[in-house]
Amino acid sequence: VQLQASGGGLVQAGGSLRLSCAASGRTFSAYAMGWFRQTPGKEREFVAAIHWSGGITYYADFVEGRFTISRDNAKSTMFLQMNALKPEDTAVYYCAARIGGNRVVLTTSSYYPYWGQGTLVTVSS
Repeated sequence: VQLQASGGGLVQAGGSLRLSCAASGRTFSAYAMGWFRQTPGKEREFVAAIHWSGGITYYADFVEGRFTISRDNAKSTMFLQMNALKPEDTAVYYCAARIGGNRVVLTTSSYYPYWGQGTLVTVSS
């Protein structure tokens, strides 16, 4: 499966952005999906993940109810709605896909074989 992330940009603290991840090449609904982010010099960190059906989601503790992950299997697209953004949310955000997985697997970047190219989110103070 090929993934294309989009929707990043520059936003002021407290603002919102909606990231999208469009998939092609395989049956999107077969894949669990995740969002990760990375800043220079740091490891890629988990943000959110969603099961193939959309019925189960996981979030990193730092999300604190500000982000919502969702998917539209009919459109082969996953979303990350980010509200109340903080300067520390500044990072390159990546979407990823894999078949199946439990909480431990879906919250760990090394278990994902498929990755999008990343989209930069910059939050100014």
